Amino acid sequence: MQHALQDKVAIVTGGTTGIGLAIAKRFAAEGAHVFVTGRRQAELDAAVAEAGERAVGVRADSSRLVDLDALYARVAREHSTIDIVVANAGGGNGAPLEAITEEQFDTTFATNVKGVLFTVQKALPLLADNASVILTGSTTSAKGLPNASIYAATKAAVRNFARSWIVELTGRGVRINVLSPGPTRTPGLLGMAPREHEQALLDGLASTVPLGRIAEPDEIAKAAVFLASDDSSFVNGIEFFVDGGQAQI
Repeated sequence: MQHALQDKVAIVTGGTTGIGLAIAKRFAAEGAHVFVTGRRQAELDAAVAEAGERAVGVRADSSRLVDLDALYARVAREHSTIDIVVANAGGGNGAPLEAITEEQFDTTFATNVKGVLFTVQKALPLLADNASVILTGSTTSAKGLPNASIYAATKAAVRNFARSWIVELTGRGVRINVLSPGPTRTPGLLGMAPREHEQALLDGLASTVPLGRIAEPDEIAKAAVFLASDDSSFVNGIEFFVDGGQAQI
C-alpha cells in the first residue's frame, strides 16, 4: 500500500515530546524519512526509538544558527532534497504583563520566532519543488489569553511569516501553512499544574472547546500529514486550526 508520505524527506524540529513527537511518528508511519531534532540527547534517543527505523535524531537548538547549519549539512549528506519542514520547536511560560521579564521575552522570542525563521531560511537551498513547510502556531494567535501575551505574540508573528513567505517564494511551488492546535494532552500542558490539579486543568480547558474535550497529539499529527502530503497541493498560506472549534467562537 502506498503511504501518503512515501520516501519523502521530512524535518521535524522539537520532535522529542508532545505534538512534535506525534508528528514524527505519524510521518514515519506514512513512509517518510524523518529527521527529528531536540536539545536533550536522552529524550532525542527515546523519541527516535519510538518513531522507528525511518527516523533519525539530530541534537539541535533551533534558536542557535550553528545547530541549524549542522542539521542541514547532515541532511544534505544523506539526501539531495527536503520535501517537508515542520518548524515545531517552541514553548514559553506565562506571566501577567507586570511580571514579564526581559529574559522571558528574549527566550520565548528566540525559540518561537527566531528559531522558526532560520529553520525555514536555512532549509531553502534544499527544499524540493512543491515542498511543504508547516509552522506550528496556536489558537492564541487569534484569541486573547490572560498571562500569555508573550507566547501569543510569538504565534501571531509565526502566522504572519506564512503570509509573507508565500509571496516571496512565488514561483518555487513551495507551500507554507500554519498548523494551530487547540489544547492538547501533552507533557507540556500537563506540566502547567501540579499532579493533583491536572484533572481540573483539563476540565477547565475542555469547557472552552465546543467539542467538549481536549485533543490527543495524534489528532494534530494527522492534520500535519494532510498539510505535508499532496492531498493539500493547493492549500497555501492558511492557518489550519485543529482546535475542536475553540478559536472559532
